Amino acid sequence: MFLLYDKYDAFFFVNVFRKRQTACKNLRMDVKSLESSFFMRKKQHYHQLSEAERFLIDYLERHLSEIPEKSIVALSEEASVSTATITRTMQKIGYTGFTAFKIHIKDEISDPDFDVIEKVDNEIKKAILKNEQEVTNTIHQLDSGTIEDAIQKIHFARRIVIFARGFSELIAQEMMVKLQLLGKYAEMHNDPNIIPTISKRYTSKDVVIFISLSGETAELVDAARVCRDKNVGMISFTASRSSSLARLTEIDFVCHKSAVSYFPDYEVRSRLPIQVMARIVLMPMQFVFLNPNRGKEAITGNELFLKRERSFVFASFSISS
Repeated sequence: MFLLYDKYDAFFFVNVFRKRQTACKNLRMDVKSLESSFFMRKKQHYHQLSEAERFLIDYLERHLSEIPEKSIVALSEEASVSTATITRTMQKIGYTGFTAFKIHIKDEISDPDFDVIEKVDNEIKKAILKNEQEVTNTIHQLDSGTIEDAIQKIHFARRIVIFARGFSELIAQEMMVKLQLLGKYAEMHNDPNIIPTISKRYTSKDVVIFISLSGETAELVDAARVCRDKNVGMISFTASRSSSLARLTEIDFVCHKSAVSYFPDYEVRSRLPIQVMARIVLMPMQFVFLNPNRGKEAITGNELFLKRERSFVFASFSISS
C-alpha cells in the first residue's frame, strides 16, 4: 500500500513519525521532571519526616512565591525552625541544601521573581572566580629562592618587627603570634604616630616586615626609608612591584590584586593574596626553627611545598565551583 503514495506523502509520514518520537521523548522528560518536583518529593518523603520537618514543608508550600527573597536565616525566623532543621529537611527530600532547593523551585515555577536567584548565583560564581584568580596568580608569582632568603634573614634576626595598617593588621597580628610560637622575638605596630618614630630604634641585627596592599602607605614608606639608612633588614608584602615599599625593601613578595573591587569608594580590598603569601612563607619556618639540623633540608624542599600549595588551591576551588 505504501508504494501507492508519491514521494510527498512519504515525506509526510516520515515527519509525522518524527514528531511522534519527539512528543514521546518530551512526555518522558515531563514525567521525570514531575517526579523530581517539590510536590512529588513531598508526597514521597512526607511520611518519613519529623513533626518539625513536616511543619516546615507545609510552610514552604504555602509561601513558595516568597522563596526567592528568603535567606535560610530569614526562613528560620519566620517558620520558627532552626537552620539545621531546614538543611536536614532539604536533604531528606532529595536536595543538597536550601540554595539547591531554591534553584530547583525556580526551574519548576514560571515566575519573574525567581530570576533573582539566578542573579545571586551568578554573583557567587563571580566572587569565587575573583578569589581563585587572585590566589592562583599569587602562588605562581612566588619564588622558592626568595622565600629561602626571607627565612634565613628572619632566622638569624635578633628581633622581628611588623608594620601594618588597616585590614593588613589582621595578617600582621597572625604573623607575629606564629613567630612568637616559633620562639622568635616579634612585635607588631599599627599606630601611624608610633611607626615612623620607633623605626629609628632598630639596627642591622633586626628585620622589619612591611605589609601594605598598595605599597604606598605613608607611615610605612617613611619607616622604610629610615630603616634603609640604618641598614636594617627589610621584607615587604605588597601588590605592586613598582610601589615605594617594594623598591625600598631588600626582599619583596608581590601578590596579584584583582581589578574588581566590591567597594570602589573605599580602600577595603581583600587581603587574601597577602594572607596566602604570608602562610607560604611562614609554614617552612617551623622546620627551620624547631628542627635546626633539618633546616637546609626544609628550605631546599620548598619547591615541593609550593607545588603542594598550588595543588591544594586548585582542588579547593574546583570543589567550590
